[in-house]
Amino acid sequence: MEDLKLEGSAKTPFVEFSSNGELLLKGRSIPENSIEFYKPLIEWIDGYSQSVNENTVLSVQLEYFNTSSSKCILDVFKKLETLSGSNVSVKWYYEEDDEDMLEAGEDYEAIIDLDFEMIEVEEI
Repeated sequence: MEDLKLEGSAKTPFVEFSSNGELLLKGRSIPENSIEFYKPLIEWIDGYSQSVNENTVLSVQLEYFNTSSSKCILDVFKKLETLSGSNVSVKWYYEEDDEDMLEAGEDYEAIIDLDFEMIEVEEI
């Protein structure tokens, strides 16, 4: 299984999904077409599901995401929920003064059956 790496831009997050089970989403997510941007991530998880690691950890370090991205991020979480044979967890990073991002993580945690860890940081 090849790793997936997408360089971030002013509008899209840096993505690094590794077959060792370490997945990273970092930066800003305000792409012109969220569905198109997130499609390779969903497809990668489909492939990864064929030979999952015992532990899979998605680290989400987003400073901002728009409404259309929020739906696509939910789709990523839903896809991770379907992985069998792997303990999947989410590390949700938020800046210490960013209540909106903390609440967004808590909202996802309430509707997704994955283990979430909220991690306060000084800066993303």
